[in-house]
Amino acid sequence: MAMAKARPTCHLGWVTLAGIVRVESDHARFGGATIAADGRVRPPIRGIALNGTGGNALIINPNATARAGRTVYARAMGPFQFIPDTWKRRGVRAGTDYNTLAKTLETGKPAAASDLSGSPDNIDDAALAAGRYLCAAGGDLATVRGWRQAIPAYNHSTVYVNQVRSAAIGYES
Repeated sequence: MAMAKARPTCHLGWVTLAGIVRVESDHARFGGATIAADGRVRPPIRGIALNGTGGNALIINPNATARAGRTVYARAMGPFQFIPDTWKRRGVRAGTDYNTLAKTLETGKPAAASDLSGSPDNIDDAALAAGRYLCAAGGDLATVRGWRQAIPAYNHSTVYVNQVRSAAIGYES
């Protein structure tokens, strides 16, 4: 609803978000995780180290590397599996008053204050961040072209796009 208000020309449907979270983490149930009443997913869901092996991307986590003094590879985080850099750009706390978030949602810029950035381990925050990401990547998701442009931006795989599409279609009926 927040994205529909902030970016009405995006036409992001809930079935698209449901399809993504189904593929990414089985609706936050991966590894026995559960969603608490406050939206927090426990235990936190983390993907494999993105070290460039096994067909995975090579993505170094610069902040963790600086703290550890050795190379630390990024891992996707939360039920929507955000890479740390993507979360930094798109993450937002969904429970924040809409008027406070409006500028951030409308412009697509990172949440300026750390108290607005939310958590990738919160299902509500992650869903809103995914919406921001998809709307920025796809334009009008009500069109086949817009949808097919947005989903591969989330994950650059034809297999992935087809999995999300199948899951989303399943929610429409």
